[in-house]
Amino acid sequence: MKKKRLIYDEWTGITSKRYTQLKIDNEVFKGVAAMLYIDKVSKPCIWDFNGEEIIVCDSGMKWLQMLPDDGAYIITAMINMKNEIELWYIDIIASHGVDEDNIVYFYDLYLDLIVYPNGTIKIDDMDELVDAFEQNIITKNLYEFALKTSVSLQNGILKDIPQLKKAVFKLHK
Repeated sequence: MKKKRLIYDEWTGITSKRYTQLKIDNEVFKGVAAMLYIDKVSKPCIWDFNGEEIIVCDSGMKWLQMLPDDGAYIITAMINMKNEIELWYIDIIASHGVDEDNIVYFYDLYLDLIVYPNGTIKIDDMDELVDAFEQNIITKNLYEFALKTSVSLQNGILKDIPQLKKAVFKLHK
C-alpha cells in the first residue's frame, strides 16, 4: 500500500502550495480537517465526466480534506476559484497517523469514489484493489473492508449530497 500525506507531496504538478490542518470536535464534524491551498500548478489537471471537462487541480483552487475519527476514508472537496465544489474524491484507507512534521498520513487502500456535483458516483480503481489482493499486497480482510466501506459510504453520507455540501461549507468558513 502507498503511504500518502494530506499535503499531497506526490502531486508534482503542484509547484506552490500552502497547507493547514486542524483537529475538530463539534456538531458538524469530529476528526481532522485539512486545507490545501493550490497557489500554482505547472499545468491544470482536467478530468472528463460524460463529455464535460472538470478541473480538479489548478492555480487558485483549494482542497478541503476531511478524515473523520470514526471513518476509514478521507473525503476531499475540490473547490474552484468561485468557491464551488467541482467534485468530491473519497480515498478508502487502511489506516492513518501523523508524521514527525505533524502532517497526517494515510495508507491508501486503492479503491476510490468520485462524486460529481449532480450526485453521480463513480467507483474508481477497482482494478487496482483486485490486483493488490491477487498479488497478496493486501489481505482478504482488507479487500473486503475496502468493498464494505465503499458500499457503506454510497448508502450513507453520499446519499445526501446537499447535506454533505452544507457540512463542507461549514468547515470551510
